[in-house]
Amino acid sequence: MADLGLRSYQEEVVERALQGENIIIWLPTGGGKTRAAVYVAKRHLETTPQAKVVVLVNKVHLVDQHYNKEFKPHLGRDYTLVAVSGESKEKDFFGPVVKSSHVVICTAQILYNALTNTEETKHVELSDITLLIIDECHHTHKDSVYNKVMAFYVEKKLKREHPLPQILGLTASPGSGGAKILKKAVDHVLEICSNLDSAIVSTKNYVSELQQNVPRPVKTFDIVEKRLEDPFGDHLKSMMQMIHEYMNIPPDVTLRECGTQEYEADVVILEQRGVREGNRLLAQCALHLRQYNDALLINDTLRMMDAYRSLELFYDKKFITAIDGTDFFLVGLFQENQVELQKQARDSRYENPKMGQLESTLLKQFGPSVNSKGILFSKTRKSIHCLHDWVLHNKALQEAGIKAAILTGAGNGGTYMTQNEQADTIRNFRHDTVNLLISTSVAEEGLDIPECNLVVRYGLLTNEIAQQQASGRARARDSQYSVVAEKGGKEVKRELINEYLEDLTKKAIAEVQEMSVQEFRTKITELQKEAAIFRKITEAHKVEKRSRNTADSVQLLCRNCLKSVASGSDIKLLENAHYVNVNPDFQKHYKVGGEVMLEKSFEDWEPGRTISCSKCNQDWGFEMKYKGVALLPNLAIKKLALKTPEGTTTVKKWKDVPFTVEDFSFEEYCQDNFPDLFD
Repeated sequence: MADLGLRSYQEEVVERALQGENIIIWLPTGGGKTRAAVYVAKRHLETTPQAKVVVLVNKVHLVDQHYNKEFKPHLGRDYTLVAVSGESKEKDFFGPVVKSSHVVICTAQILYNALTNTEETKHVELSDITLLIIDECHHTHKDSVYNKVMAFYVEKKLKREHPLPQILGLTASPGSGGAKILKKAVDHVLEICSNLDSAIVSTKNYVSELQQNVPRPVKTFDIVEKRLEDPFGDHLKSMMQMIHEYMNIPPDVTLRECGTQEYEADVVILEQRGVREGNRLLAQCALHLRQYNDALLINDTLRMMDAYRSLELFYDKKFITAIDGTDFFLVGLFQENQVELQKQARDSRYENPKMGQLESTLLKQFGPSVNSKGILFSKTRKSIHCLHDWVLHNKALQEAGIKAAILTGAGNGGTYMTQNEQADTIRNFRHDTVNLLISTSVAEEGLDIPECNLVVRYGLLTNEIAQQQASGRARARDSQYSVVAEKGGKEVKRELINEYLEDLTKKAIAEVQEMSVQEFRTKITELQKEAAIFRKITEAHKVEKRSRNTADSVQLLCRNCLKSVASGSDIKLLENAHYVNVNPDFQKHYKVGGEVMLEKSFEDWEPGRTISCSKCNQDWGFEMKYKGVALLPNLAIKKLALKTPEGTTTVKKWKDVPFTVEDFSFEEYCQDNFPDLFD
């Protein structure tokens, strides 16, 4: 295996895969899982007639990374490779692409779409594939797209339909599934194994070599005392209390402590209840309380001015969209207190002590003559933008030579990054133009980021998988993994729980590995049969829910002003992705804003302008131009409410609406809107 430079522990974990078994390779971050997978793919291509290897990833940027960094350098000379993502034209004729290639690297969604699409140019059968490699395979659970792909496999296996591809999963940790006791953790590991129809393999004979090549960082808890006085936070809480009194909280509702995630959950439910009951006072007060609570959470983690600005930004928009007495009260309350809040936010005597500790932690590793690289993880895109601004304006950090850049997930909108921006940022980090990445969880998993000697987790409450992934980024010798937190705070408790869960996961995996082949296979098959039954029941419930109402019996309301703006029958599903309103009369209910700019272009459509409620300015989505002819409002369901014969409700995703949405017909649209062309 010298041609690929495998270490002994990598050779050990691929042995069973080379015999054709379905295997999950469990190695820590930085342990070379992908390189091991490339070796398995190479041997598979060399020894299997009509071999077809498909590599699945769960994030778009990993398609090109795996293609350019691992698979093409080692397989590109002898085999045909292709990388396909949502941005690739190849996705539109994925069937022929798979047939004409030896290795296909794509997002799981692309393969799932191909398995479910009946068009010949887009359809793929699992039997077309001989080896299926699943990266970060611990995501193969619940309703994830990985699990949807594997559900096809499991269903065929249970029906004894062959051939089926060999499965090779890769993970740094399957996790404990939230279990706190060993039996439940074992059940979770078995569930992951059953979903992937695979045994889990780790190194037994070369643990010391693995530890030598993947050193663990020194972990420190950088703890600060709670600030003794917080006049800014106290002021926010007093304003929240005034809203509580104004809104007349229902007697059966108890709101938990302000400034907590629990309080946020409470007011989210309260807003939904207000919409359901047509009680705009309740819904809007709950919506504003969530903003104040968000400001308290920011105040606890970042600067007071960051918290103040988040409220200011919210009320800048609300000031021009007020439509009734509730709005005037809520906007007026902020305006009356604005000057005092701003004054308090600028009072350095009460600044967040965590920020001072974070500065000290960074200065221990960075200096004018020190060559350091670090990643600072924080929870939200908003928080990392605030931290970036803080670093840029902090004199001590600038003098220490810190050159910071933001790294967030790909997507649309001002706080997201494009794929090109992600790639540029990582390239700058590799070439030392940037030496501190300030990142959300996107940098925890999968990305090819150079070795760091400092990883800081700041204001984070995550599970043990995310913690292990982040810790694995500190790969340099004598590196440090720091948790900056308040004494006795939730972050410290969660970190300690995660350490316990990491150990519990190891014990659970060991117990699964010690099972006899017969016992393991029996348990796996039982779980697969149970999962298949559960999927059928779940799908039946979804069908029943969608058929509960006719589309024309459901009215769509603006979630902000509760005005009825459309019928369910106006909504059509375009290309299995976009929910659009085809009724030309819908135009009178919205006004248009600025042009939507997307980095990528699409074959059949292009974005137009943003749209919002003509009465209250609530954002609804954007117009899209389809085939250069049809101008279709593309609506976000979370900005709308649904009035059904049973009552008003809200849903997070279109797939959960209680009526059947028909597919969009371009021909029917043209006949309805351009009848002269069909005379």
